[in-house]
Amino acid sequence: MKLFPNPLLRGYRDFKAGRFTLQREAYRSLAERGQAPDVLVIACCDSRAAPETIFSAAPGEIFVVRNVANLAPPYRPDGEFHSTSAALEFAVQSLRVKHVLVLGHGRCGGVKAALDPAASPLSPGDFIGKWLELLGPAAAEIRTRTDLSEAERQTELERLSVRASIENLRTFPCVSELEARGRLTLHGAWFDIADGDLWVFDRETESFRPFDD
Repeated sequence: MKLFPNPLLRGYRDFKAGRFTLQREAYRSLAERGQAPDVLVIACCDSRAAPETIFSAAPGEIFVVRNVANLAPPYRPDGEFHSTSAALEFAVQSLRVKHVLVLGHGRCGGVKAALDPAASPLSPGDFIGKWLELLGPAAAEIRTRTDLSEAERQTELERLSVRASIENLRTFPCVSELEARGRLTLHGAWFDIADGDLWVFDRETESFRPFDD
């Protein structure tokens, strides 16, 4: 298969001979019974921050939707295409997940672009620019923080984006109603790629604290 990427071929061979062989019955059971994860994770597309890897997830354990800068949009049933909203709807209404986690991460390219007002569109469609308008107000506020270094401003916005996405999730009726009944819990976390640390959003203090294992 000359046109197929060699790293994927090698990875698949390792998977089939290793993990799949060891968990063959689990995969067969998932195929027959279907999936029933308790957790939906909204994560970034960044190849360095895969939630399945970070949380050592088993097959069928977490339902994952990934997009640029791990953003949850507000509820807007306007007839446009909304892949993240569709995944949220399916996870909450069909899979009946009990938890939704918004997972941010350090060195996020999407957040870096949102902080740069001079950034040029990558294509005439400017899909990234339009998507990152969700971070517009927060990015404008962070740019005025002269007490922070450039790296600190980015980290601050990465974490603010997690908090903003949680609030956006609450604009979905299916989310707010289930949360009010105690049947759905919203979470936020931020992963530091460089050192592997996970910071968890504390709802009481409205701040991030290192995960204590």
